[in-house]
Amino acid sequence: MPEIPLENFIVGCYTDGHRCTGCTVAIFPQGAVGGMEIRGGAPGTRACDSLLPNRSGGRLHGILFTGGSTFGLGATNGVLDFLMERGWGSRIDQLVVPIVPTAVIFDLFIGEPHAYPKAEEAYQACLDANRKVPSGNHGAGTGAVVGKLLGTPNGTKGGQSLAVCQVDKVKVCSLSIVNSFGDVVNRDGTILAGARDPETGEYINTAEAMKKGKIRRVPDFQTNTTLILIATNVGLSKSQCLRVSAMAHTGMARAIHPVHTEFDGDVVITVSLGDEEADTNLVGTLAAEATEASIRAGVREAEELGGIPAANQTAT
Repeated sequence: MPEIPLENFIVGCYTDGHRCTGCTVAIFPQGAVGGMEIRGGAPGTRACDSLLPNRSGGRLHGILFTGGSTFGLGATNGVLDFLMERGWGSRIDQLVVPIVPTAVIFDLFIGEPHAYPKAEEAYQACLDANRKVPSGNHGAGTGAVVGKLLGTPNGTKGGQSLAVCQVDKVKVCSLSIVNSFGDVVNRDGTILAGARDPETGEYINTAEAMKKGKIRRVPDFQTNTTLILIATNVGLSKSQCLRVSAMAHTGMARAIHPVHTEFDGDVVITVSLGDEEADTNLVGTLAAEATEASIRAGVREAEELGGIPAANQTAT
């Protein structure tokens, strides 16, 4: 189980393996500077506006990634309650107002269709938060599925993972929730996890199938998203966090093909948790490498769930 090597950063998970949903919360007790870049066409978010360019906002004290699509956004209230009780948030006169950007994945086509994390489950995830991050079918990655050109039943199990890249004192973590429309690929381009032939269970190669005319254009097909949280001990401004987020998307593009489609809600949020000095370009390069690694680890560590085979299985 990967361990977070940064101070001021703990992660908690709520996992419901029976109903196939969950949430993952990152907590920064001392606050963090953050910036976000969205490249997918179908994101689902709450309280993320302050992370965008030309927006003002205070320091962040938490980030929530959750299943349940738009229904799961309400789980944010549990994180807000947890932080407020501890006095962690922006102080406005005598009030404490935590800022908790939230992003969701669509996992309603696996397990119970009306299952989604609620405020009490997110609150419990906060109580359980520590420096170890479970990989695979945990947290928001519980109901994740990748390779959905032919629908969720013909995909492969996705999941969550943490990867770390370090050069000298510079540390960069990537926490990923992998629920992509496209296939997850190895460095040589071979498919690690993705869409499968309904009859043989073999991978069909989504991009090649699309070139041959296989594509679903239906209003409710926006059921995919890869969510990435980049955290570093380097002191970054908001604009620098935005640049690192943009560079981290490169790692997503290396590991997922096709990526950033109109069916995906791909989001990268970068937070600065320390005051180490380093070139922003180095941080962004490490962020891309860590993201690439965390995406592949998320599907490698995932296990069969809800009738969706794992990457090392043949569909039946």
